[in-house]
Amino acid sequence: MKEIRLKAENLSKSFSNGGSMQHVLKNIDLELYKGDFTVIMGASGAGKSTLLYALSGMDTPTLGTITFKDRRISDLSQDGLAVFRRNHCGFVFQQIYLIDSMSVMDNVLSAGLLVNKDKRALVKRAKELFAAVDISEETQKKFPVQLSGGEAQRAGIVRALINSPEILFADEPTGALNSKTGLDVLDTLTKFNEQGQSVVMVTHDIRSARRGNRILYLRDGVILDECDLGRYVSDDAQRHEKLSAFLKDMGW
Repeated sequence: MKEIRLKAENLSKSFSNGGSMQHVLKNIDLELYKGDFTVIMGASGAGKSTLLYALSGMDTPTLGTITFKDRRISDLSQDGLAVFRRNHCGFVFQQIYLIDSMSVMDNVLSAGLLVNKDKRALVKRAKELFAAVDISEETQKKFPVQLSGGEAQRAGIVRALINSPEILFADEPTGALNSKTGLDVLDTLTKFNEQGQSVVMVTHDIRSARRGNRILYLRDGVILDECDLGRYVSDDAQRHEKLSAFLKDMGW
């Protein structure tokens, strides 16, 4: 029996648009499990990013509840949500948002010091994470403007993992990268997932989606269906065929 990490019940999100209500998420029930690599797919406007932001506490639902390990986070204040995100979540975005005036190492440590004041322990963990993503000590001293796109995104992943989050949320993490660089970032996410890191990723890219073991397909704010791919294995033609067939059935 898998351990439930996050649970959404009757999750709905609506916006006012020109005097009428736009219903982006509609009564979604969803359980996310520890250690899974969950991928959220769907056409543009399906509500993928809105669902990610609601699940992670970056946005509040209009209706419904979100529970994290028996704690209802949908009832928290904005300050409470900020503490929840800082202590339990990591975030990787298409735009990396590293602070230009800080070195790569200081970008990571600034996030870590919000939770852990033991700088020596943080530096040790940061160096271990940098080594895991193949960022050298020399590169750690550079400023974001001096990095390639792949280096910057891998540094962003290190920053997201510095506080040992229960869930890593990724919103189109390869969307602004070329094919080779994007593959490096996917390999990095896969490596950490294989070590037990729970990942929830939004993507429109089938190559990226193949990394997940669980694929959710969203249409018009509703989870239409899901596909179980099992754990990722590279060069698995059957995996690609299964996902392609599933997406075709969904009208992809």
